Amino acid sequence: MPRPKLKRLLTCSPSCYCFKPRGIPMRNLKEVILEPDELEALKLHEVDSLSQKKAAKKMGVSQPTFHRILASAYKKSATALVKGHLIRLKIE
Repeated sequence: MPRPKLKRLLTCSPSCYCFKPRGIPMRNLKEVILEPDELEALKLHEVDSLSQKKAAKKMGVSQPTFHRILASAYKKSATALVKGHLIRLKIE
């Protein structure tokens, strides 16, 4: 049984929760779900320009864990952009 997921410090509150290609109805699109911690990792690293070490500290996780979260976010985002999927931001 895997370890329970620890509570992470999240501050990002997006103004919208879905992004999709223009001109295609949502019902016809495959969906990629971006977890709250993945969105926070993208924000801290790319928008706030923090190093992985500083961003990890701010989120309350180790640097290797932060790297795994960030890698997952990059993969999901890139897949959605290249294949034209809907990106849905999961809200807790």
